[in-house]
Amino acid sequence: MRRDGRKPSPAATGWRTERRDFLKATALAAAGMLLPSASQAANAGAVPRQPIRFGLTPVFLTNDLILLEQLQAYLERATGHPVQLVTRRSYQEITSLLLAGQIDLAWICGFPYTVHRDALGLVAVPVWKGQPLYRSYLICGAERDVSGFEDLAGDTHAYSDPDSNSGYLVTRALITESGRRPDAFFAHSFFTYGHRNVVRAVSAGLAQSGSVDGYVWDVLSATEPELTHGTRIVRQSELLGFPPVAALKEKADSPELLAARRALLGMAQDEDGRAVLAMLRLDGFQAAEPALFDRIAAKVALVGRLG
Repeated sequence: MRRDGRKPSPAATGWRTERRDFLKATALAAAGMLLPSASQAANAGAVPRQPIRFGLTPVFLTNDLILLEQLQAYLERATGHPVQLVTRRSYQEITSLLLAGQIDLAWICGFPYTVHRDALGLVAVPVWKGQPLYRSYLICGAERDVSGFEDLAGDTHAYSDPDSNSGYLVTRALITESGRRPDAFFAHSFFTYGHRNVVRAVSAGLAQSGSVDGYVWDVLSATEPELTHGTRIVRQSELLGFPPVAALKEKADSPELLAARRALLGMAQDEDGRAVLAMLRLDGFQAAEPALFDRIAAKVALVGRLG
């Protein structure tokens, strides 16, 4: 009823009903926009997974972008975490980031691993030619008449990195064992910061000899023979623990590290993982004990004591 006692017209009644229904519908629509659906509500409560920061050093065979992209893609799918590949020029830079907790794990070298074994734990070790082992090579120019490492005395020598086992420590220990002082054995030495660069330096005549990772030299001789053609192997070391993937012991049980370990150890059982391994010329990754690196630790002690 209107205030004057007359009934509202049918048109007015319909307009008010439509207006009321419109406002109700608008309110429900607004609520629908503000209130999440059941799936949205579930996702809204989910905590984003932390990224896994994986450091790579010059032990990594190549900086090929395709390889890095495929490695990152495999690790992200296998771990369920975003993955950041962190590359640096030297072992020292990556090891420092690892020890400071600024990266979660890193593919380093047996030399820095043994030096920091109290703080670092093994995540996984690559398997090459059926073993988690490799050798260091002393190489020289292909045309040189050299029969043993003693003939390299007085050379200009190319080392890989001051924290490299195969590219520095093994040669220093060998010279020390011979009763000579490593700093006086070569006339001149320099660091190339990469095993591939050692091969290049010797092949091009920038160095007369060099210390290099045997795995890298062998793979290069198969995939890029033009790089190794100008060099030859003078001496191979004994078998030593392959450069490992390591992490801080205090982070051993973190979800990121556990996921990364599973992904590495399962790489050979995954189609995409096998594609990455094929590019690296590796068989896979396996778990290992610290004793695998005892021979390297002995060289560290020898050079520290006498070298």
